[in-house]
Amino acid sequence: MFMGALAAWWRTRFCPLGAATFSVALVIVASGCVGAPSGTAPSGPAPPSAAAMQAATDSLERRVQHFMEGRATALVVQLRWPGGEWSKAYGVRNLDTKDPTQPQDRVSVASITKSMVAVSVLKLVEQGLIGLDDPVNGVLESFRTTLRPPGPITVRQLLNHNSGMPDYVDSEYTAGPLQQVANTRLSMQRGLELAATLPWESKNVDRFAYSSSNYLALGQLIEKLRGRPVADVLNQDIFAPLGLQHTSLAEPDRGAPDNIHAYIMDGRERVDVTQPEVWVGSPAGGVISTTQDINTFYRALLRSQLLSPAMLEEMKKKTGFAEYGLGLMRFPDTCSGDFRYGHPGGGFGNISISITSADGGSQVTMAMAVPPLPWQDPATARRIDLLGTQMEQAAQETLDYLCH
Repeated sequence: MFMGALAAWWRTRFCPLGAATFSVALVIVASGCVGAPSGTAPSGPAPPSAAAMQAATDSLERRVQHFMEGRATALVVQLRWPGGEWSKAYGVRNLDTKDPTQPQDRVSVASITKSMVAVSVLKLVEQGLIGLDDPVNGVLESFRTTLRPPGPITVRQLLNHNSGMPDYVDSEYTAGPLQQVANTRLSMQRGLELAATLPWESKNVDRFAYSSSNYLALGQLIEKLRGRPVADVLNQDIFAPLGLQHTSLAEPDRGAPDNIHAYIMDGRERVDVTQPEVWVGSPAGGVISTTQDINTFYRALLRSQLLSPAMLEEMKKKTGFAEYGLGLMRFPDTCSGDFRYGHPGGGFGNISISITSADGGSQVTMAMAVPPLPWQDPATARRIDLLGTQMEQAAQETLDYLCH
């Protein structure tokens, strides 16, 4: 039920959304988790007032305390504004050792991965290796031998979840025993084989329906056109140029001391599901990162440091009635009347959210190791949905305070 719960939450997240002065050197101190402003442009948006900054951090603290009182294992957060940043960690890295969480600890960020994969796909488009509206049917072997697409499916339709391809998360496999699902590595091809067990109906093409299967296919497209593993491509396109030293889509390192551990209850047994095999290397959700690195990524993206301004604008366009572009979710920005951009993420025992203003100036990224919840329990779906909604509201409320 845990993977199904997460899939249900994503679908509720992508419905139409309603509209809803410090010195440049200032950095707020929080439990020793301070750093100089990272990725801050020398000029740009004005810093918020001292009162606005205080209101934002106070609001965030209240929200986080609510999550911790609800028995979350850990939570890390970083808030950035023009000229400064605030980071803090709560809870413990590991329920066995009780080591306190640190602000730069690493966590599985799940579907935030999709924004990164989308960047690498759009770089293929920029370089003329494929067109955004070109079909992939003749390019990918899986579309000829495994899947049964009802017609031509384009790169754009995969990026914006408009292909109608069923989500492999809905297959019978992912409803199996916890140890089987979490501890079995799922290749891109195997994931698409699971998607192929579900009907792909022509009536669903050109209708928004969030499906991680799309990003498995995009991972195959990257590997086909680059001739290298998708993890290497993301490193070359994004991680290395931006200096994201704590971010990877590679082999797991579950024993590293800076990991935040995640847990699920399997009957009466508490199972550690940190960096589960099912997500290893997955272009749909396999990235391991920190809140600082994720903020750096979205700031660089929205300041056209990874894609051309024209391609970035293409990426930001909404999909029909859904506030979703090409690997980016749109959030209403009450400060500017424009939109903020980012993505939620959720995997085994983790949920996260990252939201950045259109100018890249104001950002918040939060990652939570949720309370150990029962596998295959309907109440888990309701709890995940509630926590995800509350985390999104907390992020939006915090950013709203920055302009008041």
